[in-house]
Amino acid sequence: MTDFTDATLAVSGAGGHLGRRTVELLLQGGARHIVALTRDPSKLADLKAKGVEVRAASFDQPDSLPAAFAGVERLLIISTNDLERRRRQQVGAVDAAVAAGVRHLLYTSITSPYPDRSAAALVPDSHYWTEIRIAASGRDFTLLRNNLYADFQIPAAQHAVATGTLYHAAGAGRRAFVTREDCAAAAAGALLRAEGQRIYDISGPEALSADDLAALFSTLSGKPVKAQAVSGADLVAGLKAGGVPAEMAAVLATFETDAAKGLLGIVSNAVEELTGRAPQSVADYLSANKAALAG
Repeated sequence: MTDFTDATLAVSGAGGHLGRRTVELLLQGGARHIVALTRDPSKLADLKAKGVEVRAASFDQPDSLPAAFAGVERLLIISTNDLERRRRQQVGAVDAAVAAGVRHLLYTSITSPYPDRSAAALVPDSHYWTEIRIAASGRDFTLLRNNLYADFQIPAAQHAVATGTLYHAAGAGRRAFVTREDCAAAAAGALLRAEGQRIYDISGPEALSADDLAALFSTLSGKPVKAQAVSGADLVAGLKAGGVPAEMAAVLATFETDAAKGLLGIVSNAVEELTGRAPQSVADYLSANKAALAG
């Protein structure tokens, strides 16, 4: 891999958890020209003080993007959190980056994206079409297909430990959960070193079934936890009954049913390839946050 520490590297969504951490890791990695893109530059005053150039950029305001992308050689587009408008936002950002002369496009996608405009599948659909636009851009690119966050297994474990049951609609499917820290490290590594046109499946070291998760929750908490398979519709109903908005309940259930189809069980060595170290396992992550399991 080539060393791009002297290139102008930009990160969109730098005010969010993943974006901010990626910028911090770029600083640690010796990057000399970092541009942090955010809707609210005031939130990144601490990074500016460390030598990061902070620029205002909103994917909902296309007129702001030419100035935001000016002089950028390598751009990481972190997927936005507006599921209804994400596809339009991101495709527009790709087009603006190409027009601005960005040489290499990087994007945080999801494992096994696919086209499906139904409300429940807005996540894989928006990632799919953004990837298509990037691939058709004529630029070099790095697609970082992040698996589901291991971090989100803390609230899942809390509920399962409290009730003694882990309800799921994943069947026998597995998920290669990866920590958000490893996703940020992989993104920083890709900005600093990736070249050509590559797709990386950013995963943890193993793929776990619901039974595996239940056993892990039980071991760490010292309380019995069993996995209980339900239909996707029943899972949606249960999430809604627990206070999850209907739209989000449908999205969360789709992650489960996609796992049942085998779409989220891909394990790779991409984290180690991009960072030089192995990814953290779900067991190690939860062990490090063991006190939170009873929260």
